[in-house]
Amino acid sequence: MKSSIAVIVLTYNEELNLEKCLKSIAGLAREIFVVDSYSTDKTLEIAKRYSARIYQREFKNQADQFNWALDNLDIKSDWIFRLDADEYLTPELQKEIRNVLNNLTSSDDVSGFYMKRRVYFMGRWIRHGGYYPVWFLRLFRKNLGRSEEREMDEHVILNRGRAEYLENDFVDENKNGLKAWIAKHRNYALREAREVLAGNYGSGEKRSFYYKLPPFFRALLYWKYRYFIKLGFLDGIPGLVFHFLHGFWYRFLVDVKIYESRIKKL
Repeated sequence: MKSSIAVIVLTYNEELNLEKCLKSIAGLAREIFVVDSYSTDKTLEIAKRYSARIYQREFKNQADQFNWALDNLDIKSDWIFRLDADEYLTPELQKEIRNVLNNLTSSDDVSGFYMKRRVYFMGRWIRHGGYYPVWFLRLFRKNLGRSEEREMDEHVILNRGRAEYLENDFVDENKNGLKAWIAKHRNYALREAREVLAGNYGSGEKRSFYYKLPPFFRALLYWKYRYFIKLGFLDGIPGLVFHFLHGFWYRFLVDVKIYESRIKKL
């Protein structure tokens, strides 16, 4: 018997992105669940066209929303795929997933699959600056995976079995424009600052090292590392914008939020 897949997509005003996302899983997903945070655009209209089952819930953070979905949705499929509304599968990845799942045996202890994210920014694939390849566990057996309870940089963790790595990519390409990107990362900066202040953001060797460096100065060091040492300059003008905003401006803003919170307590 072939394995079945349920795809869970979290949405809020994603009319520019959602159709490409859902079209990329057509023929692969047996069930599509859209957990929406009260969109005011055509997001739900698009979801209905793809026969998605729609639920609406106030948004707190990605981990909280996704774990709520795992606990409350009536999922019948064997496997669960976590996909953002501004992400889509390449045809090669869809074919690979289908082939890999169909070849698993009942005695196989594989419970999840990692896959590479390919980020596009201003129409260009950001291939350098340490931003590709980055691996994410997005496909896992029902009841065997759950998101970390974090405000930022949450990941799906398996509670049993092992994970394998797939060869092909999924794509992250947000069509909402630079204004939306900046607004989203302002919110991310606040959430990451809260995680740092709560002592929850130091897990992992790289994160621990970064937060041991002097505030503000570390943002500049990180940008130089990404742009020059990790060859971010090879990503052209879009790469210049992306690596500066993501590698310096965002990290500097996190430090500003941390500093602001600390002086308010003095």
